[in-house]
Amino acid sequence: MGIRRDSLYIGDQSDDTVKRFDAVTGRFIGTFVTSGSGGLHGPQGLIFNHVGNLLVSNQNVDLPQNGNVLKYNGETGAFLSELVSSIQVGASFAPHGIVLSNSNVLFVADLQSASSNEEPQPGELRAYNGAIGDFLGTLNHSGFNGPFFPRSVVIGPDGLLYVSVFNPFDPLNGFVLRFDPETREFVDVFIESNSVNNLHRPEGLVFGPDGNLYITSFRADAEDTDKILVFEGKTGTFIKKIDLDEVGGPRAFAQAILFGPEGKLFVPITGNGPDTGSVRRYDVESGSFDVFVPPGILGTPFYLTFGNTDPGTLAY
Repeated sequence: MGIRRDSLYIGDQSDDTVKRFDAVTGRFIGTFVTSGSGGLHGPQGLIFNHVGNLLVSNQNVDLPQNGNVLKYNGETGAFLSELVSSIQVGASFAPHGIVLSNSNVLFVADLQSASSNEEPQPGELRAYNGAIGDFLGTLNHSGFNGPFFPRSVVIGPDGLLYVSVFNPFDPLNGFVLRFDPETREFVDVFIESNSVNNLHRPEGLVFGPDGNLYITSFRADAEDTDKILVFEGKTGTFIKKIDLDEVGGPRAFAQAILFGPEGKLFVPITGNGPDTGSVRRYDVESGSFDVFVPPGILGTPFYLTFGNTDPGTLAY
């Protein structure tokens, strides 16, 4: 993006758009990807590729087809092509988070597989050629004994691929797994939920400038809170939590999170409270925040990216 002033881009599930904001002031610049452009129906992961085009994982929610990955002009937001087709070999059924490695391999967390029965079927972590979209295969998760429902991905400072894993059969259960992105082999369970960390239904995960790993976590029940959990980035040791709401109050939760200018953590809020649709900007040391984008512009904000976000590590 050169030396131009940066922007923040957020996928809005409420109207199937990507909206653009000034990265410093939060001022709404306009709708970057218009409603349904290129078949956008359920935007999830957002990244800019190595030549400056925007990639969006698209779930095709409630449509009789697989998900796909769509490509848009990084300057204008105009639809360019379906990078990963919904009908190609290896298409994702329910794509969520995506990252793009330095070697131009696109990793897609495919939450679950298509099912003919009412019980959800485990998903896959899929790899594609980031330039032309060819399917390269799935990562081998046979070393993991739990149900594999991957939600989001990030490449860590150690070069490994970190994956948040949801367990629909036990929503209070959750994991962060590590894979070798070169061999596509399972490495280990880096974090597992327990009574100390209370990792529930994890999705968005990102490493901070402090080297720690930040993960979204959802409340267990009405006596709990929605929160962001912080883990030591090298060992996975639980450090602290940042509550997003209060017990007994309106819910305020986040699907995805991202660090941006000045080392602040940007958190799009959904829930049932008055700040639904806002974006908070956190100082992670103190846990305090200001409202970066006020409610009213975004309906259901999920994933986000800055123009200067690294597409693999998600670092700013």
